[in-house]
Order: sequence, then C-alpha cells, then structure tokens
Amino acid sequence: MTDWPNVTGAGPLELVLRREELQKSRCVLGFFPVVYYSILLCVGVPVNILTAVALTRLASRTKKALYYYLLAVTGSDLLSQLFIILVGFLLETAVFHRDVPAPLLRAVSAAEFAANHASIWSAVPLTVDRYVALCHPLLHRQISYPARARRTIAAVLAVSLASGVPFFWWSDVWRSADPPTALDAVLIWTHVVIIYFLPCGIFLVLNSLIIRTLRGRRPHHPTQGERGHPRRPRRGKTTAMLLAITSVFSVLWAPRTVVVVYHLYVSSVHRDWRVHLAFDLSNMLAMLNTAVNFFLYCFVSKPFRRAVRDVVLLRGGGPLDPCRGLPLQPQGSANASNSSLDSRNKDQAGLHPLVTSSRPPEAPRGPGDPVSPASHGPGAL
Repeated sequence: MTDWPNVTGAGPLELVLRREELQKSRCVLGFFPVVYYSILLCVGVPVNILTAVALTRLASRTKKALYYYLLAVTGSDLLSQLFIILVGFLLETAVFHRDVPAPLLRAVSAAEFAANHASIWSAVPLTVDRYVALCHPLLHRQISYPARARRTIAAVLAVSLASGVPFFWWSDVWRSADPPTALDAVLIWTHVVIIYFLPCGIFLVLNSLIIRTLRGRRPHHPTQGERGHPRRPRRGKTTAMLLAITSVFSVLWAPRTVVVVYHLYVSSVHRDWRVHLAFDLSNMLAMLNTAVNFFLYCFVSKPFRRAVRDVVLLRGGGPLDPCRGLPLQPQGSANASNSSLDSRNKDQAGLHPLVTSSRPPEAPRGPGDPVSPASHGPGAL
C-alpha cells in the first residue's frame, strides 16, 4: 500500500507536481559523488599541470611529434576536468543546483560535451602517429615533425569543440521527467558514436595492426650492435603505453555508454533509482580517465620520470646531454661512442698504421655530436 501524503484541497497542477516529485528517483550515493569529484579535481588538476610542464620540456628538447600529441591529450584532460567536473558536477549540481537559468545550463552542457570530445579524440592522432612510426617508419620520418603535429592537433581540437554545439539542446537526464524524444535519441546516439564506438574502432584496428607488425618483425636471433652486443628493442614500451592509454579509456567509458543507451530504450534515470545509481557510478569511472595518464607515463617512460623530477626539484630546463636527451638510449650507442673516442686517442698517440688500418674505417664522433638516427627510432619513448 502506498502511503500518499495528504493532498486535500490541492489543485490538479499541484497534485501532478507532487506525484512527479514522489516518483522521481533518489540519489542513493548521497554526498559521496561531491566528495569523490572534489578529490579527483584536487588530484587531477595539479597532476595534469605537472604532466603538461614535463611534456613541454621534453617536446622542446627532443623535437619529437610524440610529445606534442601527448601534450594535446593532457591539455584536453585538463579542460574536461575544469568544464565537466568543476563546472558541471560541482558548481552546477552541488552549489547552484536549480537556480541556474536554462540557457546558461545548456551553454555549459555544450561546453562539457566539447571538452569531452576533445579529450577523447586527441588520442586518435597519437594512435595514428604510432601506427605510422611502427608500420611505415620511412614514411614517418617524412611526415612526422613538430609543425605538422601542431597543425593536426589544432584541427582535431577545432572539430571536437565544434561538435559540442548540437548538444546545446541535450535534455537534462537528471531533471527531465518526460520520456526521451526523437531529438534526444539522435543526440544520444551521436554522443555514444563520437565518444566511444568510433574512437574505439580506430584504436582496435590500428593497435591490432601494430601488434601484428611487431610480431612479424620479431627476429629469431637478437640483433647485433656495433661491437657484437645484442641490441635491445626500443619499441616495446611505447607500444605498451599506447595500449594502456586506449585500453583504460575503453574500459572506463564502456559502462557509461551502456547506461546511456539503457536510459534511452529501457528505463529513465529520472524514474528508476537503479539507473540513477548506475549513471552516477559510470560517470565517476569515466571521469577517472582524465587523471590516470600521468601514472601510466611515469610507469612506462624513463625520460618522463626525469622530466617530472626536474620540474618538482625546480631544476632548469636546459639542453640535455647527448645520452640522456633521447628516450630509452640503448647501451650499444654509448659503447660505440666510447670506442670511437678510444680509437681516435690511440691514432693520435702514434700506433702502428697496420694496426689502425685493420679496423673498418669510421668517422670519429665526439660526445657533443648528434647521435645517429638508428639510435632513436620512431617508436622510442
């Protein structure tokens, strides 16, 4: 038996409003989302700023397009944290609540979707660059340079930001009691295709081609370096980082995609508390994606850890030495540099010409000369 309140004397409109209020789903989590998003914002924003500073130093020192793409991903994550978490979840929901005018709410919603699309699609040029670097290295040397990377990033961000404009008419799933309309269905399917199905399809295809190419190139015997030492592979960690970024995104955003489609066809967030709870939890997981890349970079990349240590210790951003300026420098290159120095010193000391002529001729290289292109392949990080 339903315990209805005393509505004697209430008009029809007031009765409908009270029933709508009673049928509205309640937030089961209470204040936990506010605490969670506050912690995520306090941790994520400083971490992303630190990541941006470290990647900026690496990009300026190495002139590698890879760091520009990673910098774009970090900047987009920072925008998502500011617009979606700070403005959308904390200020709009917890502070202002219903007192915000409807046009301002719609403008904020469009900005949130634009930042969300930019955060996701900024990883697509990174994946394409890694695919070209590992599967078509000669082409990568021709087309991958900082100026082209900046133009590509600018184009992707411009399109992503423009794609948020149609979501000015996005219905508020938390407060709208009406069932989804045809416009809502179009916007929801456009949203899930843009943020999940299309980028995940690109990630799946390109990552599969990268893995297949690396498996096909795996030698039966280790490649020999200049002095007979086995040359360590340099592409494994970069590929692992790329797979980690795309896999974490696919896992964290999958629940939200399922809940949004479920809200469209099965049960509304406004009516069912279980859908409300699932939507809250899926949003928390999705926003976690904006703060985890820093830890992935630290786990994979040794040059990134050095750059972060330099930033934290307030060290200068001067040029790196030749051996540390390139990511994951193999030991064989350093041995080759020392051997060339030793041979030059011995020649100057007056060794017998027959002894010096028995070695294959090679141009002496000093410690300040640039390292050969083979020592920093396109896949090194």
